[in-house]
Amino acid sequence: MNTVVNSVRLLGNLGKDPVIKSFTNGSKIANCTLATPHVSKDKDGNKVEETDWHLIVIRGKMAEVAEKYLTKGSQIAVEGSLRSRKYNDSDGNEKYITEVIVSDMQMLGGKKDK
Repeated sequence: MNTVVNSVRLLGNLGKDPVIKSFTNGSKIANCTLATPHVSKDKDGNKVEETDWHLIVIRGKMAEVAEKYLTKGSQIAVEGSLRSRKYNDSDGNEKYITEVIVSDMQMLGGKKDK
């Protein structure tokens, strides 16, 4: 198989309100964290609940929807691709980050009051 696929689908809850960046051309980007909990068993057979955290980037019209309707705790389903990038922190140390670049988003549950 020679096909390469970079695709991710997640369903979870926002860990905080989206952070919105607006640009001079009117476009927006929403950055947020998405929690996806899962349950497994430890070596003694006891349930262990863990949560994975994902950095989510939402662009364009979907960012406007996120700004208007999403708040901490909102449940959403997203589809997109993984992107890794490098940056320098405030101390000048090189860091790497992996983000989900959202191509499709569905809000689950009702509208949250802001």
